[in-house]
Amino acid sequence: MLKIKSLTKIYEDGTVALKDVSFEVPDGEFMIILGLSGAGKSTLLRCINRLIEPTKGNIIWDEKDITKASDEELRKIRRNIGMIFQEFNLVERSSVITNVLSGRLGYVKTLSSVFHRFPKKERERAFQNLNRVGIADLAHKRADELSGGQRQRVGIARALMQEPHLMLADEPVASLDPVLAHTILRYLEQLNQEDGITVICSLHFLDLVRRYGTQVVGLKDGRVVFQGLPEEITDQRFKEIYGEEAERITVT
Repeated sequence: MLKIKSLTKIYEDGTVALKDVSFEVPDGEFMIILGLSGAGKSTLLRCINRLIEPTKGNIIWDEKDITKASDEELRKIRRNIGMIFQEFNLVERSSVITNVLSGRLGYVKTLSSVFHRFPKKERERAFQNLNRVGIADLAHKRADELSGGQRQRVGIARALMQEPHLMLADEPVASLDPVLAHTILRYLEQLNQEDGITVICSLHFLDLVRRYGTQVVGLKDGRVVFQGLPEEITDQRFKEIYGEEAERITVT
């Protein structure tokens, strides 16, 4: 169980990104964070694994308060939290397999990782994860030679190297066309349903939310304005999240 309690984030320039956000995510959910750009979705996801430090509030995961964890405790916690980024966050000039192996850095000796000297079992694990997302044949290509959809699959394989219990996906299909968007979300759905990995994914498109989400939290101006099931997002609820002039955003 992940519990977000009264989470607030105020940046140094005075921007209030999150305002007293509270909700719970039971294990095994595919939770969607829905909202416009600037609503606080990315800040929220990055606060969960403390890539961004919250201003106040608590994040409790498996009875551990992430917001109070020491550096050593946080390193161990992060081993079990995978992260998928909108802009892929790959080392462009490195090979696909090297990028995937970087997801294992929290488990291997620092010196070995610096020289990319990963044990055989870790390299085998990397190939298995690449095979799972259908791109094992691209293992030795450079990341900058790949398409957007292929890069995002590398990101998923890298996150899987952590053997995560929780997967955070920050608008993972925002730069992809509709067909590729469904492809990436189906991989995340498979991990959620077959591996029991809890997924928290930020999205813009209501059709995708209804297709893949099991629960939804709607953010507007850093506040929670909706929490419930995807099918409960009526026209009025949608306007509460996106504003009175909003039209339903769909992906076919």
